[in-house]
Amino acid sequence: MNQKKITIAALALMAMATTGFAQVKISGYVQGQFQYGEPNAALKVGTANDNTDEDFNRIGLRRGRVKFTAENGIASGVFQLDITEKGLGIKDAYLTIKDKWQGIVAVKAGIFDRPFGYEISYSSSQRESPERSTIFQTLFPDERDLGAMITLQAPSTSAWSILKLEAGLFAGNGIKLETDNEKDFIGHLSASKSIDDNFKFGVGVSYYNGKVYKNAEQFVKREYFGFDAQLAVISVLGMTKLHGEYLFGSQPGSRTSSKSPNASTLPAADTYNYMRDFAGGYVMLVQDFGTLPLSAVVKYDVYDPNAKLKGNDIGLNDSGVGDVSFNTLGFGLLWRANSNIRLQAFYEMVTNEKSNNLANYASDRKDNVFTLRLQYKF
Repeated sequence: MNQKKITIAALALMAMATTGFAQVKISGYVQGQFQYGEPNAALKVGTANDNTDEDFNRIGLRRGRVKFTAENGIASGVFQLDITEKGLGIKDAYLTIKDKWQGIVAVKAGIFDRPFGYEISYSSSQRESPERSTIFQTLFPDERDLGAMITLQAPSTSAWSILKLEAGLFAGNGIKLETDNEKDFIGHLSASKSIDDNFKFGVGVSYYNGKVYKNAEQFVKREYFGFDAQLAVISVLGMTKLHGEYLFGSQPGSRTSSKSPNASTLPAADTYNYMRDFAGGYVMLVQDFGTLPLSAVVKYDVYDPNAKLKGNDIGLNDSGVGDVSFNTLGFGLLWRANSNIRLQAFYEMVTNEKSNNLANYASDRKDNVFTLRLQYKF
């Protein structure tokens, strides 16, 4: 959909919300961001470094979200835009229908978060780290996909309400145009429970089974397994939150990348000739300071695109940059000025796997990043 059509749709929804269509709710958030990076860093705002001998900095809007939610009986619809200096784009566009008897079954169709793990659906307006983990950014670019999903969960009055099953079929191409005849399956089974007001935990297991176009109607398989866990405890120290995920599986890619497809055209014939067994995940600790609106955050994430190759083996036998693993240690502070405004400072130390047989990776690259973000949520 081009920007003109997106703008027309947005104006129509805004008109509905301001002319008595009471079911429409408008919400959103804006994230203004400053980033400082070492010479080889990849920043999320601004352009790439034009002088890789020096550090650099950029400012920009990381996200500018406007979300329209309409509800009418058993049906609801969501339309969310992302507006930044880079342009205007769609993030969500889906409808949901729930059964009118017990509310156990819900069907969702359109563009929405993939139901895999915990971090994908954890809103960027609430997440304590600036970005999702490396493994999710690589395997699930855009976080969302085009598809249809069913959700099963018992009513809150039932003992079975702690369980939730989400499963669906997806295009497997991010939020871009569908490019092939194959559909991917994604499923997530989770359980969460609050023991009392001071203790809550959750666990989940995810599965992804899909295909990537190779050439001449040939496809290669991608398969992911995931486990997630969350814990929240309130004590005299304040709220303590701990959550993490571990993923492994097989991922097709190129010599230089293991990123999943998210283009509007079919890939070149030799794009997905490399099949790798990957592993990775993250763990994050968030500690409040008593009743102060301040939290300390520590996060460690790792992504190994090829668990079978290590060190100086990379660069041999046609292996390449796409086989290099990365781990990131991040830490920072989060200040919630009020329910609408928060300020975040976060520093990430990125370490790459080293190989004497690979240019520019014989030592650790200089790619650490500092992020300062001011967010307003409405």
